[in-house]
Amino acid sequence: MKKVTRNAALLAFALVVLGVYYYVTIPAINIHSTGFWTVLMTLVLLITVLYTATQFRKQSDSGVVQKRSLRKAYKEFRFVKVGALVFFALFAVFIIGNILSSPIVNAGKYKNLMKIQESNFTEDVEQVRYNTIPLLDKDSAALLGNRKMGSMVDMVSQFEVSTDYTQINYKGTPVRVTPLVYASAIKWLTNHREGIPAYILIDMATQDTKCVKLDKAIKYSKSEYFNHNIYRHLRFRYPTYIFDDQIFFEINDEGTPYWVCPVKKFNIGLFGGQTIGNVVLCNAQTGECTDYPVEKVPTWVDKVYSAELLIQLYNFYGMYQHGFFNSVLGQKDCLTATNGYNYIANDDDVWVYTGVTSVSKDQSNVGFVLMNQRTMETKYYKVEGAIEDSAMSSAEGQVQNLGYKATFPLLLNISDEPTYFMALKDGAGLVKKYAMVNVQKYQWVAIGDTVKECENVYIKLLATNGISNSADESLFEQARGRIDTIAPIVIEGNTHYYVLLENSDKLFDVNATDQNLQRIIQYKQGDSISFTYSAEESGRNTVTAIE
Repeated sequence: MKKVTRNAALLAFALVVLGVYYYVTIPAINIHSTGFWTVLMTLVLLITVLYTATQFRKQSDSGVVQKRSLRKAYKEFRFVKVGALVFFALFAVFIIGNILSSPIVNAGKYKNLMKIQESNFTEDVEQVRYNTIPLLDKDSAALLGNRKMGSMVDMVSQFEVSTDYTQINYKGTPVRVTPLVYASAIKWLTNHREGIPAYILIDMATQDTKCVKLDKAIKYSKSEYFNHNIYRHLRFRYPTYIFDDQIFFEINDEGTPYWVCPVKKFNIGLFGGQTIGNVVLCNAQTGECTDYPVEKVPTWVDKVYSAELLIQLYNFYGMYQHGFFNSVLGQKDCLTATNGYNYIANDDDVWVYTGVTSVSKDQSNVGFVLMNQRTMETKYYKVEGAIEDSAMSSAEGQVQNLGYKATFPLLLNISDEPTYFMALKDGAGLVKKYAMVNVQKYQWVAIGDTVKECENVYIKLLATNGISNSADESLFEQARGRIDTIAPIVIEGNTHYYVLLENSDKLFDVNATDQNLQRIIQYKQGDSISFTYSAEESGRNTVTAIE
């Protein structure tokens, strides 16, 4: 009777420990999950150790010499032997499964996980439209979000802004959205019944920042505890699903907040060849979940595949063209993505952009890829040019006296030319200027205080180098005459010269921080001058070149 009671207590204790472990770590009950195998091995090991400990204690209490008891226990405890055998069998399956799932024996399968379509850049990517250019990177968006939160006096003491800042297309405009989170565990305790009342929405083209207050609060989020934590909520609804490491906060066309939760699919062995098989959409307000096959996800959803997963899949394709060992030794025809990425809005989808370079990591790209975050559609463009780091350094060199730093570039189509576009930020992280750098000729750099001014300068630069069309040339006009008035003006820390010519009422703006225009400081009233400019709606005409 005592033995039965002892065994029952042992089993109950093991189940309690397992239950707590499961509730905290929430592994998927799925043979493709490494966490599942860890739980199995831990459970077997725990039961074996506890059972052995109780038997040792029983032998010790019987009054027999301890050494003899240990030898006898080792021979008699068949349960311990079985437990050890099961543990090592599980461990062996886990190790062998990892090996058989690896690129070492499956390089060809890894290469074929992503289908690559070679395409034409100017046909696929529309020429730039200002309302679709995301002018801010994630760090700049975070500054705006925190600034907006600081002005919400009714919420700032209880909530903070999440670091999610998911970039999506919302009603044809690139925006970043992120929910609020509880400021601390104490703030959660006092506010969780009412929930999270708002989310932040930032227009990446206009930099307009809104705190969108909700009629019904967000009750399921990453900052919740216990069963309303979004990860735990998903696990209890879908115990066998292996969710991706990243789930995304998005809003639908009506502004309703959702969690987009991709479900991993393993295509090679037990643990290899991860893609996405399903997507669970969880209403952040009600917790209601809908499961979709990946190919049937609603079109308002923009992020299913994370940028990191897409780049990893492309690297498999680029590295394993001739097998695994070639990728390590000879490295013939091996290509890899460059060390950064950005997002492009195209056809109401969000595409990940990254350059493609040789595995030797030289300073040039052999092309670049666009990868659709909803469908995994991938297009390769064979355009040789500078890597993004070189373009960033080239842009920074134009304003080195100001110490501005370039953000990782976007890839735009300007005058049918692949063009890097980037913001130039000061030490405080504020955007001060914009730069455009030609992908193939990265020494062709245009700088402007606005996107429009930057584009005008860039188009003029293309025209100067024999790349232009009639529409481009019509953007510029020529002016010649004697200077009637010239005056230096400081705008946001940058020196500009305002110029009026005799017999003209037009005001011309010359940016003296632009290296191509710095000789304006040599001119004075009465000097003759000739320059090219673009007419602005504000009436302040931007000078792009001094003849």
